[in-house]
Amino acid sequence: MAAARRSGVPEALADGPRILPAMQPPQQIRPRGRSAFVAAFLSLLFPGLGHVYLGAYRRGLGWAAPPFLLVALAAGFAIRLNTFDLAGLAVQAWFLNGVFVLNLITLAYRAGAIVDAWWIARRVGPAWAPAATRPSRPDRSGRSRFAGSGLPFPALASLAGLTAVLLVMSVAHVAVARYDLLLAGTADCIFSPESGACGPGASEQPGASDQGPGSSDEVAVPTPPGTVGPPLQSSAPQTAWDGTSRLNILLIGADEQNGGHNTDTMITVSIDPTTNQVVMFTLPRDTVDVPIPAGPARNFFGPTFPGKINQYFSTVSKRSDWYPPIPGIPNGPGYNGLKAIMGNALGLNIQYFVEVNFAGFEKIVDALGGLTVNVQVPVVDDHYPASHGDLERLYIAAGMQHMDGSYALQYARSRHTSSDFDRGARQQRILVSLREQTNIATVLPQLDTLTAALKSSITTDIPRELVPQLLQVADKVDARSIRSVIFTPPYYQTEFLSSPRGYIIEPNMSRIRQAVKDAFTVDPAFAEARDAVAEEGAEVWVLNGSGQAGEASTLSSYLQYLGLAASAPNQ
Repeated sequence: MAAARRSGVPEALADGPRILPAMQPPQQIRPRGRSAFVAAFLSLLFPGLGHVYLGAYRRGLGWAAPPFLLVALAAGFAIRLNTFDLAGLAVQAWFLNGVFVLNLITLAYRAGAIVDAWWIARRVGPAWAPAATRPSRPDRSGRSRFAGSGLPFPALASLAGLTAVLLVMSVAHVAVARYDLLLAGTADCIFSPESGACGPGASEQPGASDQGPGSSDEVAVPTPPGTVGPPLQSSAPQTAWDGTSRLNILLIGADEQNGGHNTDTMITVSIDPTTNQVVMFTLPRDTVDVPIPAGPARNFFGPTFPGKINQYFSTVSKRSDWYPPIPGIPNGPGYNGLKAIMGNALGLNIQYFVEVNFAGFEKIVDALGGLTVNVQVPVVDDHYPASHGDLERLYIAAGMQHMDGSYALQYARSRHTSSDFDRGARQQRILVSLREQTNIATVLPQLDTLTAALKSSITTDIPRELVPQLLQVADKVDARSIRSVIFTPPYYQTEFLSSPRGYIIEPNMSRIRQAVKDAFTVDPAFAEARDAVAEEGAEVWVLNGSGQAGEASTLSSYLQYLGLAASAPNQ
């Protein structure tokens, strides 16, 4: 063997011939391609990612550039806009229509990016799929085909993955389209009604509701003759708000039980957009002899309306020859008439109204998750009218109470064994609580319920295009600085528990109008001190040591009128 090495003969041949194994040809291994499903899924996350995954960088950049710029632009607007700005846009027809069209374009664009990435991956070479789990049969080429189909299993699985990705992508766009149409329908129903089908509607005849003590019927009002002549166009104040002058809105709570339409809650909100000063004026529903402005109604009734003020709407709702109708709103003369008589009584030009019926109020509060209210005085009412027509006992304890819609309505409406002053204060407290506690986090999860409640309960003549500006004004208002004035006996009115007209309240118009005038002239030094206290977040507790029930509540309400956060927790 050593000689063999020295002679250069291979060692394998030195000991004689051997049989070597046959040489195998190299195996043809096909390179594993990129997954078409992964490419489609990445394009689902953001257009162009699937192309980057496949190595098609330029193509991916082309798909990603437009949506990236669109997202950046939307983010820039979102940073500059607050919740009130977004809410103002959400009721504009042009904005909602634009969102709907943009949503469709985005859907088609994303679908194109997904399909394009999937198709490129299939052409480059799909990844090998796992063996079929269902029975299969080989075709002539030896490749496994899915039973019952003419496609190879990998192709069928890839197509199924593409379909799944497209379905997942479509779900989000369908949801956006649904909510867009939902908001558009609600906004059209409230701000641009073609008929009265969306709103609460109004009945032709006044109906019964819970009455004041000592009375079971409304005050008898002379029935005006039938409508005569063409509709008026300028009887009621119709001056549009110019954005700089004081804005006055009449808030109406309507009782529609027994087929009636009594405006039992009437709160005039007056807002100064320059100083962000807000004052709420409440005139009790049992007030009679309210002065009527000059016009046909005054010519018929005389200088004052003989009935209770909550009857005025139903009395004039069909008199289009007394007050102009409102396009798209049933019984428009009634709303214009109520704005006219309330504005005349307060010395204000009431530009708009917003009405919510009591049933809708319950639904709205429930949709918002309820309200937390500081009940300053316990509410005890042994004669509260239940929904089924019987009377029931109502008791609401003092302190912080979380109320659902029904409970909040009972708290706002109860009027037996309590004064109209207390009732008006409770209604205004409910409004302030709604303003403070409503936020986008509570609205979005209940959007379906809330929009349904708004459709069936709200009527207004506020122009839709004015809503963004109104919400901007509301955003600047500090709820702690809202003042309230409630025109109740004995200073502003005289109460008659039993009179030929039943239970009534006769107003002292000179004192009422002077109070409205004084509410807008606040000493600057006092306003500065009040704002400083409000910023501290301090709260004044009023304790009653006089021995007279209700004194602490009266004083705390007066302090609230002055702009201080006051309550009577031990009342």
